[in-house]
Amino acid sequence: MPSPVTLRARHRAGLSLFSLDDATARGADVVVTTRAGGVSPPPWDSLNLGDHVGDEPERVAENRRRVAAAMGVEAARLVIARQVHGRSVLDLDEWRGEPLEGDALVTTRADLAVAVLVADCVPLLVVDDERLAVAHAGWRGLADGVVAATLAHFAWPERVRVVLGPHISPARYQVGPEVAERFADIPDAVVPDEGDRRRLDLAAVATHQLLDHGVTAEHISIASAVTDDGTVFFSDRAARPCGRFALVARRRPYDSRGKEGSP
Repeated sequence: MPSPVTLRARHRAGLSLFSLDDATARGADVVVTTRAGGVSPPPWDSLNLGDHVGDEPERVAENRRRVAAAMGVEAARLVIARQVHGRSVLDLDEWRGEPLEGDALVTTRADLAVAVLVADCVPLLVVDDERLAVAHAGWRGLADGVVAATLAHFAWPERVRVVLGPHISPARYQVGPEVAERFADIPDAVVPDEGDRRRLDLAAVATHQLLDHGVTAEHISIASAVTDDGTVFFSDRAARPCGRFALVARRRPYDSRGKEGSP
């Protein structure tokens, strides 16, 4: 069965973040941002990284600059695509700074930090010894195949490690029958609620799809933290409008002796 992973608090460049230590064994530096440490006022207070939720662009740019500094890269090398709740995966190995649209980013480059923005959806990390990917997996993306599309960029899915970051719990994620029926064949993913409403477990859906495409259960970890109340992490279900937090990943750079350096 997939294992739980506890987020560990870290302070970097003045920001309070959570690290995913499980990823370091594969040469990845991975953090999850929180609401704290930015310059945005309510309702986006304060480290809002989303530029599509009504916050001022200048404030979002400063918040992103702070996250980039915490990851040890210039602001222009913190890569965030315009997400569309789809399955498009963008390979960044030849990226030169052009605007991007898609819901997953994959790279072998150590000079880039890649991020996906969420506020209840599942932020997904996939990493092996050569490359890493981050994916935005809400119900639409999961139904559309973003998990399979992301894994297609890895030669050996059975060798990758996957972490599901903080997301809304099934206890708080109510959906209608038109959404629930898309996942009715997945064990334990949908449970009854009042009337024709259902509760959807996004992590159960993502895990089922990962296993179905060759990832081994012992290589899947699920963050114990949830977004439900919108206090530590932004939650679109708890308050609207709200900001967006991020799962951010970078391949660990190597020094001239071939040893891993600090981010």
